[in-house]
Amino acid sequence: MNDGTFLWGAATAGHQVEGNNINADIWLLEQVSGTSFVAPSGDACDSLNRWREDVALVSALGLNAYRFSVEWSRIEPAEGQFSAAWLDHYARIAAACRAQGIAPVLTLSHFTSPRWFSAAGGWGNDNAPRQFARFAGRVAARMGEFVDHVVTFNEPNLPLMGRWIATPIADPARRSLDAMMSGAARACGSDRFAVWVYSRGDDLPRLLAGHRAARAAWKAVAPASLVGMSLAIPETTGDARAVAAYRDHAEHPFLAVARDDDFVGVQNYGRMVLGPDGVAPPPDTAERTQSGDEYRPQSLGAAVAYASAATGRPVLVTENGVAAADDAQRARFIPAAIASLDTVRGQGVPVLGYCHWSLLDNFEWRRGYTQQFGLHAVDRRTFRRTVKPSARVYADIVAARR
Repeated sequence: MNDGTFLWGAATAGHQVEGNNINADIWLLEQVSGTSFVAPSGDACDSLNRWREDVALVSALGLNAYRFSVEWSRIEPAEGQFSAAWLDHYARIAAACRAQGIAPVLTLSHFTSPRWFSAAGGWGNDNAPRQFARFAGRVAARMGEFVDHVVTFNEPNLPLMGRWIATPIADPARRSLDAMMSGAARACGSDRFAVWVYSRGDDLPRLLAGHRAARAAWKAVAPASLVGMSLAIPETTGDARAVAAYRDHAEHPFLAVARDDDFVGVQNYGRMVLGPDGVAPPPDTAERTQSGDEYRPQSLGAAVAYASAATGRPVLVTENGVAAADDAQRARFIPAAIASLDTVRGQGVPVLGYCHWSLLDNFEWRRGYTQQFGLHAVDRRTFRRTVKPSARVYADIVAARR
């Protein structure tokens, strides 16, 4: 729907919903001795088999966009060996979306990579940009006819965010991650194992080269597609020098590259208040989310306006949501977040669409299944999806605008 129609969508990610992604690097991290994942992903939401149900859920809410990812580790389980069957699988999802008037928003890399890629050093390997571009080109050849919006990387600035705000309190977590990487390397018979999202961001130039190469590879096959990357952009306030230092470190390298993209993806979950010594905790009186973060839906508008001004590109909100054990909090969050988006759109900020995270309660990485972001609950035994009241709130907002 690359025709100016505003996209109202919901988002998922392959590893978080599909289940049994056994060739992925993060699956291995879940299994190694001493893992810091509170639970393995296992069957996840069984979307590998129930994807038609998931597309139907998007349609039932009256949405016209579904953001999902392809799993590189399924498509290229060994270097240079591509699976036509798995490419066909993802193409069927995109085609089914199109048939129901839903625009597929496709993510090429949502944190996970194949084991062989990480065991060769991940983005520390000089071949990484070429390998990622080759993968992107294969996906484009099979799916380009269905997909108008492509996200190369999901939140690739996360490692730099963590590095900038690191404190001595974070050291045990860092040691735990390093121990997991060492265990994964041994399991692969390698002397290294590198997963970007759990890295220190040391190989940034190669990752950015990978983005540019993947964008070019996709455009060579499907030039009409809009290609960008999705960045974690909190509303950042506080000490002016601290804010500038943070943005220079964790955002500007990506935003500079995004100026050559067709859009910039924004993923916002709140605000970050910075003092001279780092991140200030939320006020004692602040409402908290299930994650313990400050509840602040109005942060979305500020993040979108900043990203657009920094890049000169239109914005696609690829994720926005709240971890909430009580769905009533989410039901309040959605209209407030969209109202903040309306405000900046009214001020002239170009916005292509809004994708809520997430369509389903799903696997939340090292936190396992302890947090609920979904518009639908998922029974962990039967995988039955149950729509939540907050989803109806969202559907009503969308229906009033279409």
